[in-house]
Amino acid sequence: MRKAAEFKLDEFLGETTLYDKKLTLEERKPKSWLKSISAFANGDGGILFFGISDEDELRGLQDLKRASEKISELIKERMDPIPKVSLKIYRRDGKDFIIVNVAAGMETPYYYVGDGSRIAFIRIGNESVPAGAVDLKRLVMKGSKATFDSLLSQYRLEDLDFSKLRATYRLRTGKKITVDDFISFGLADDNHVLTNAGVLLADESPMRHSRLFCTRWLGLDKASGLMEAWDDKEYSGSLLSLLQNGEEFIKNNTKMRWKKIADGRIDMPDYPERAALECLVNALIHRDYMELGSEVHIDIFDNRMEIYSPGGMFDGSLVQNLDTDLVASKRRNPIIADIFSRMKYMERRGSGFKKIKGDYQYAYNYRAELAPKFKSTATSFFVTLYNLNYNVPIEKVVFGEEKVDFEPKKVAFGEEKVDFEPEKVAFGEEKVDFEPKKVAFGEEKVDFEPEKVNFEVLLEQAHFSNVTKQRMRALYDSIGSSNIFTRKTILEIMNLSPTYASNLISKMKQIGIIEIVTGQGKGRYKFKNFDG
Repeated sequence: MRKAAEFKLDEFLGETTLYDKKLTLEERKPKSWLKSISAFANGDGGILFFGISDEDELRGLQDLKRASEKISELIKERMDPIPKVSLKIYRRDGKDFIIVNVAAGMETPYYYVGDGSRIAFIRIGNESVPAGAVDLKRLVMKGSKATFDSLLSQYRLEDLDFSKLRATYRLRTGKKITVDDFISFGLADDNHVLTNAGVLLADESPMRHSRLFCTRWLGLDKASGLMEAWDDKEYSGSLLSLLQNGEEFIKNNTKMRWKKIADGRIDMPDYPERAALECLVNALIHRDYMELGSEVHIDIFDNRMEIYSPGGMFDGSLVQNLDTDLVASKRRNPIIADIFSRMKYMERRGSGFKKIKGDYQYAYNYRAELAPKFKSTATSFFVTLYNLNYNVPIEKVVFGEEKVDFEPKKVAFGEEKVDFEPEKVAFGEEKVDFEPKKVAFGEEKVDFEPEKVNFEVLLEQAHFSNVTKQRMRALYDSIGSSNIFTRKTILEIMNLSPTYASNLISKMKQIGIIEIVTGQGKGRYKFKNFDG
């Protein structure tokens, strides 16, 4: 019998994934507690307490000897296979309790057999629920020491191309990947039959539900309608293609600011690059590929980026209830994870949660309220990364590669601001020649147009990709502020789709650089006059 000092029962009160409680043995309805034995054995183990009410009252049990014997008897009679359990007696304040410790099973699924039924249970949150068809497949794989990515497919190595994998592996490791490597890495068996991992890494992967959906939304929330999505892409193919396309989409739809300092410059990205890459890698590698009809999503809003992956935590826990600094790395798809580790996309050991949070903590403009957030359900995993530059004022205007202060009627020369007059620029006590629309910065003359500078200020403050800004500049330079244009004009000037041209107009209206022209028909616009 354990002493009170050895076991702090109060620490186990409440409801969690790892333990459950029953007030009485309920001999006539043993399914009420045997389902928890089944769920614990099918998962990562757990503890079942007898003698505690649903309200966490420590009531205790009567006739401990009979209760202990009955628990052992019912487990042997109603469980198949019989899980590994240990019973202990605990006494506190003159009351006796039984503690049933259930080990994580190695022969899953563990079924409850009785009442004419045979049911395997799993733990979701603080409940033990019947396993569905897909859950049963997972339990069968676990019991046979298999994972989804290790299962053999219907394809052979010679049936598919792997140019992306070969090129990326050579680039990131300096080595060629050989046929023997395919076998030793678990991408194919000795007969050259591909595993699911090998199929997922093929150039044109026939696993159709391995896809990536990316959207850059207008504003802070999803909305219906054409104009609410600035950029929308759907990708399929090799996992490496999905990763690289996802990286490119994030890069094109976020911004990188920078700030000059005495000995160089400080980069100020909207999102720390390594944190975003780590989240995307984890979403693709650790997703549950048995969840059909779903795919990885990247949704970028003005103030945040959300990455969704099918499949919750591998051990069934809820990440929001855990200390993410202490979560051990558990891999749902170890073969895929291994090949990505070999290519240095991820570490072989350690928690990605800690790395993601660390990258944020060391980033410029970081504040505690911008810490990444992680959330999971039984079938989903979500990461939210916050835009470090959202609502942060821009104090500089870009001139080529250099940022300089700008004030109306003032031009910055180095650290000193001097008066600006038409035809003349005052430099110290001396008047120097001024070329129309040119101002000297050191030895270099750069364009200075009041309208263009004001246009650039508005453009710089917008949360657009660099590609979008370049297209707006090109359109402004081509049309000017005095000419009327339509969507058709944009299509004639630029090689864009009608949808993208409409989105470009929507974005320019959003930041106020164009205005609608009335009285000349619908869909006519002109750039605003930014002079002064």
